[in-house]
Amino acid sequence: MIAMPLVERALTALARQLGKPTGFAGRVVSRLLNRGNRSIVVAAVAAAGCVPGVRVADIGFGGGVGLELLLDCDGTMVHGIEMSETMLAQAKRRFSDPILSGRLQLNSGRMESLPLDDSALDAIISTNTIYFVADLAAALRELARVLRPGGRLVLGVGDPHQMAKMPFTRHGFRLRPIDEIVQVIREAGFGQVDDRRVGAGDGAFHLLVCELPG
Repeated sequence: MIAMPLVERALTALARQLGKPTGFAGRVVSRLLNRGNRSIVVAAVAAAGCVPGVRVADIGFGGGVGLELLLDCDGTMVHGIEMSETMLAQAKRRFSDPILSGRLQLNSGRMESLPLDDSALDAIISTNTIYFVADLAAALRELARVLRPGGRLVLGVGDPHQMAKMPFTRHGFRLRPIDEIVQVIREAGFGQVDDRRVGAGDGAFHLLVCELPG
């Protein structure tokens, strides 16, 4: 009778850190996520189609593995948007050289209100973020706003049935059906939406590769 509330408090704390890593615990969680999600982020970066001169952003970059991979693409101009001040401070230390050279710009912000001009980007990646977004329609409209015509969004989403098996997702995660997410993406103005899977089986991760009309 006593153990269950303790377990639930631990799960709630973990879910909170996954949504917004903060302090020492957040830094530990971010390192674990960098390792665990690397293959997914590698696939997202590849799907974004980075070539020299492309302006690309990682929205909700967390531990920064996406920033690292985007900066490895020669000639890209990279933006990182993150609501966690702990993750922003960590990224500013880790990526001080590309920041000084002007290849990387980091800003505090949320998906629903991005500190970017209209049509500022050629591509966006964002993985494991929309579970923490209350107004998904507003967020998708904002992502469309900052992309140029013909721009590409790569949205990484865990399979909702698979994620529902993880006990911490009961605490603040919004696990939307993939069909519902695709419908909201199209209503935001995106045309083609390609659901690519990363991994094996019915529970494989979803990469939603979305393009604005040119």
